[in-house]
Amino acid sequence: MVSTTLISSIPQYVSAEEHRNIVGSTPTSFNDIPPVLRHKEDNVRVMLDPPLHTFTEQDCANGTLFVIESALVFMSSTGVGFQVPYPAITLHAIARPESGPSIYCQLDELAGEPGAAESPENDEASDMRELSIIPSNPASLEPIFEAMSLCASLHPDPNVSDDDDLDEAFMDESAFETFTGEEGDELSEVGRAALEHLESIIDDPYHLGENGVNGAGEDVESEGDGGH
Repeated sequence: MVSTTLISSIPQYVSAEEHRNIVGSTPTSFNDIPPVLRHKEDNVRVMLDPPLHTFTEQDCANGTLFVIESALVFMSSTGVGFQVPYPAITLHAIARPESGPSIYCQLDELAGEPGAAESPENDEASDMRELSIIPSNPASLEPIFEAMSLCASLHPDPNVSDDDDLDEAFMDESAFETFTGEEGDELSEVGRAALEHLESIIDDPYHLGENGVNGAGEDVESEGDGGH
């Protein structure tokens, strides 16, 4: 079963203010409180690669994005939509390709499936799907990204235990070897292509380009320039 599922109605949610009022009233059960809507964006276009079965190009052409704490939801103006659980979103970033800015996501379609990660029968290429979220207003990219980051933080990877975190935190530096690209250790052709693709579309606001201008289009004063 794939993680991205088709829906015919928008999941129930409450606003942040409504959530505060409900919690303040001391409800009988906190588990019954609907998830919070962190961002809503109208006039959004999406692209799915590979396409979602029965979800047509017309369905992708225009709709509303709902960044809800429980799932990322897109509801098309045609009346159908899809939702993605946050553990299935392995990567989300602001991309600025020549075709126009968007939120670029990589989706693990087998996220949450028992033994999916360990199964050698799974074809990694077929398990992944790319999602591009393209709002008509580019200024909304940052709020969408921030809302998605917040919601993702509420759904930590269940496969990572506290012991794993501690092991990584106290790992001996001597356990690492410097990559030299020798003896067949270099990236595969597929890996290089994937890396080049990501570097070409993902905007790095801290990367300095020509004339000391970063990815956000701001002038950055270089070190050693006293400004006098």
